[in-house]
Amino acid sequence: MLIALCSVKGSPGVTTLAVALAVQWPQAERTRRLVAEVDPAGGDLAMRFGLPATPGLVSLAAAARRTCDPALIWEHTQSLPSGVCVLVAPPGAAHARAALSILTTVPNGPLVPAVARVPGVVVLADCGRVDPGSLAEAVARRADALVLVTGTQGDEIAHTAARLGELARWTPRPSLLITGDGYPTADVERELGVPTIGRIPHDPTAASALTDHRPLARRRGNHGLARHAAALARTLAGPAAPAAAPPATALAVPVQQVRHQPGGVVIAPPGYQPLPLRPGPVPPRVSDSQRNGHQPSAAGKEPRG
Repeated sequence: MLIALCSVKGSPGVTTLAVALAVQWPQAERTRRLVAEVDPAGGDLAMRFGLPATPGLVSLAAAARRTCDPALIWEHTQSLPSGVCVLVAPPGAAHARAALSILTTVPNGPLVPAVARVPGVVVLADCGRVDPGSLAEAVARRADALVLVTGTQGDEIAHTAARLGELARWTPRPSLLITGDGYPTADVERELGVPTIGRIPHDPTAASALTDHRPLARRRGNHGLARHAAALARTLAGPAAPAAAPPATALAVPVQQVRHQPGGVVIAPPGYQPLPLRPGPVPPRVSDSQRNGHQPSAAGKEPRG
């Protein structure tokens, strides 16, 4: 299974989320988990975890000149204390782009999607910021599910809205995930015209704990990120609902039809597509106080999860 994670603006924590999902992946003892840095801007994992740059993306690209066997990837990964394997990219964009240009143009197709097709393997591809023409697009387009991560500040929402329809066409299972502080979730959904798959809280303590030797879920004070990542991982690991043939003008269902779990992750009805090809209007939510005739208080930020 291949899960592609990306953003279109800023640094909303794509790399941290990829590692958190791998750590919290269900039935981890029976799943070979790989976090692959395929960000053309370069990688962060080697620096965060104190790992050597080799083996990694660059050594894999050199080996791929001689053979296109997807199993070759495992010879160029390193292991984290959690048991997650990582394919680290160099920190510099020049070397990362050179390696990706080789790995995405091998005769039988990109190696990262190929290894993800092996039963019992899940690959979380950190595609970074997918600008138009990004080399990571070749990986993201072959993903079983794509998670577009966005912050909730005004400029981040604007950039996301500009590319929402394009990115929704890349995979059969596109999803929008929001992260951090900013506008409330309901306001973001109303502005973009689509429901979200969830919201990951701003949790710097848990993010820092990812570089520690103790499991993320057992670290004190990290319940926000761990709990939300575990719920999101369960949703992504589950089978996709069979897609119906909705009208081309609006593939999004109204937000009111989407049922939320306590962990903040969406459970959608059959045929639901988290991102529409053409974002359409979403009916505004009505709070209990508004139903009773009271005016809502001034808009504020959502509490952290």
